[in-house]
Amino acid sequence: MPMFFKNEEGKGQIETLPLLPLRDVVIFPYMVAPLFVGREKSIRALEEAMKKNKEIFLVAQRDAKTNDPSEKDIYEIGTIGTIVQMLRLPDGTVKVLVEGKKRARIHNYVPQKSYFLVEVEEVPEPDELGVETEALIRTLITSFENYVKLNKKIPSEVLVTVSSIEEAGRLSDTISSHLGFKLEDKQEILETLDSAERLEKIYEKIQAEVEILQIEKKIRSRVKKQMEKAQKEYYLTEQMRAIQKELGEKDDLKSELQEFEEKLKQKNLPEEAEEKVKKEIKKLKQMSPMSAEATVVRNYIDWLLAIPWTDEMTDDRIDIDEAHKILDEDHFGLEKPKERILEYLAVQALTSKIKGPILCFVGPPGVGKTSLAKSIARSMGRKFVRVSLGGVRDEAEIRGHRRTYIGAMPGKIIQGIKKAGTTNPVFLLDEIDKLGMDFRGDPASALLEALDPEQNNAFNDHYVELDYDLSNVLFITTANVLHTIPWALQDRMEIIRISGYTEDEKLEIAKKFLIPKQKDSHGLKDENLKLSDNAVLEVIRRYTREAGVRTLEREIATLCRKAARDIVKKGAGHTVKISPSVLQKQSYLGIPKFKYGEIEEKDHIGMSTGLAWTEVGGELLTIEVSVVPGKGNFTVTGKLGEVMQESTQAAMSYVRSRADKLGLERNFHQKVDVHIHVPEGATPKDGPSAGIAISTAIVSALIRKPVKHDLAMTGEITLRGRVLPIGGLKEKILAAHRGKVKTVIIPQENEKDLKEIRDNILKDIDVILVEHMDDVLEAAIISEDPVLQDIVIPPPTMTMGDEVGANVN
Repeated sequence: MPMFFKNEEGKGQIETLPLLPLRDVVIFPYMVAPLFVGREKSIRALEEAMKKNKEIFLVAQRDAKTNDPSEKDIYEIGTIGTIVQMLRLPDGTVKVLVEGKKRARIHNYVPQKSYFLVEVEEVPEPDELGVETEALIRTLITSFENYVKLNKKIPSEVLVTVSSIEEAGRLSDTISSHLGFKLEDKQEILETLDSAERLEKIYEKIQAEVEILQIEKKIRSRVKKQMEKAQKEYYLTEQMRAIQKELGEKDDLKSELQEFEEKLKQKNLPEEAEEKVKKEIKKLKQMSPMSAEATVVRNYIDWLLAIPWTDEMTDDRIDIDEAHKILDEDHFGLEKPKERILEYLAVQALTSKIKGPILCFVGPPGVGKTSLAKSIARSMGRKFVRVSLGGVRDEAEIRGHRRTYIGAMPGKIIQGIKKAGTTNPVFLLDEIDKLGMDFRGDPASALLEALDPEQNNAFNDHYVELDYDLSNVLFITTANVLHTIPWALQDRMEIIRISGYTEDEKLEIAKKFLIPKQKDSHGLKDENLKLSDNAVLEVIRRYTREAGVRTLEREIATLCRKAARDIVKKGAGHTVKISPSVLQKQSYLGIPKFKYGEIEEKDHIGMSTGLAWTEVGGELLTIEVSVVPGKGNFTVTGKLGEVMQESTQAAMSYVRSRADKLGLERNFHQKVDVHIHVPEGATPKDGPSAGIAISTAIVSALIRKPVKHDLAMTGEITLRGRVLPIGGLKEKILAAHRGKVKTVIIPQENEKDLKEIRDNILKDIDVILVEHMDDVLEAAIISEDPVLQDIVIPPPTMTMGDEVGANVN
């Protein structure tokens, strides 16, 4: 029998009992639990308890990993329990069923080697049932009900047992025994002796657990819905397949895979591409047909099989005479690009493999750059693809998006090749000078690889991820200006300049191409509308001012519409004849928009005519200079750019340096205000080529002698009066010819550029070549005596503050 005696304080009985240290479990009063015991000391403690009254002290050890716990490793407060049943197992362990009775605290360890023997003191538990305690009991039962509903591990019968308990202590212990808390939390509840306080702690922990379980439930519910949706889709898909099979229809996926495999057999792909397609088909077979990844793989295989590879190319038309005939049928003039294409065909006739040239047509709008590319494709018997690059800012537009992105596609080059269906189309990259650039990359840099004959045999698109041979493609690019194209890109292209058309060329283009085209589109027959050559010239001169023929075509379309209206009114047999007089009388095109011949009708002092180059061709530029008494102010107006403003300063410095020879006082500039104006004031102007025109106008204004009105000039001036070469000479000469200018002064070094201008233009214009500004003044200013006088002036005596002008010869 166990020993009982009063403790010194008289608070409770002290009892000597064997101790069973527990791992990861806390036994509460009123709790029945099975335990598996394997440690030798614990088994002996059980045996000792069975010999007496089956009572044993059940207490948790602090660390479950400790196999041989000491006194410090065991908690102080535990539960006195009774062994209900004990069973030895074949492996030497013992299964024991224990029931907790009451709380107790270890008073003292009794020395015992074979097992733990302790003196325990029963712990009194105050259990006063008040209003607050009653409220806590009800709240805790409600909260425990919610916990049981969410935690499926606790049987629902436990709720019946819990609901029938009225004592606060017993309720807290019963509920605690069913909660899945940590060991430390359960031990804390066991050591809380006040029942009301114990109820509060259990309630707090249950509420925290309920919140966690609710979130887990939401997650499970969401996952379950997704699973159910996927299972439903799979089930419905399988049902559809079964129905299709019963109806004799093909299995979509199998038929699609079979179609891919058949295409792969028929297509002659490079080894790397073939391996890639086989790998992707194998991957697709293992995927669910409804998955998002399957769609990506399916699209990728589709693209690889749709792109033309290796031997999918058209045969070039090697007949040079036939190709020349087709080019002439479609376009009048444009000899340089036609000659380059015929050279390419001739070389191809002599060699089996030639790298496709990269041509760049540069010229004003409306001169036929884009239509010429179509004509080239027709003359060579190749497919034609056009891609507009105007406004393109994203590098991926050229090289494609990577397949990881939703909606990824190859770039415009691979898309164009697929559209053509051959590996050697004529590929037009239109408006290459209007490419943009932003944070998404530089498309012009992405084109460097595609437009390099040395690299484009292994062009790599981000989407395709395979090397693609573009060396057979004839790339043609078009641009209005070159300065916006990066230099590295210009270096990879063969630049062919296409200048504006002359009046004669526009007349021929109108007669051969534009008028027949517009008659056909307006439903007119040849006998319905008769346009005389003079009428067409009148339209060209007074209703258009352009380097190309777009506006001319629109004006001809207007005449066709007017004629169609008259024919509908007066009958199908009516003929509309348009001559210059009829054109003006009936105002078919309204009031003339331009004066034919921009040059002044009279000679003027302080006014000269310059020649300017613009993106739409050449233009006549009027320079006006006004000299008034003043204090040496120098004013420049007309929205001039920085370079042109510097040209005015250089021109003024030259005039000051020639003051003696011009018959001017050496300090004339301090007594007058010079104002230079270049109409039209709202149009921006820049460049150095108006230098000699500005100098001529300044000299004319200062010496009060007029400049020839039918003379125009272009050239850059230096401080020493040298005339430097300029660009865009052909366009400028054409502008002078349009304006009925009789004489044009150009730099001596530009003599070589005259070869590009047609003879019928040059025969109407007297071209004067100059090297120095002195020659320009003698040719441009009307004077009975030489403009520059050879006056010998003694050298001045130099004093502080004197200004000496440079006498340049």
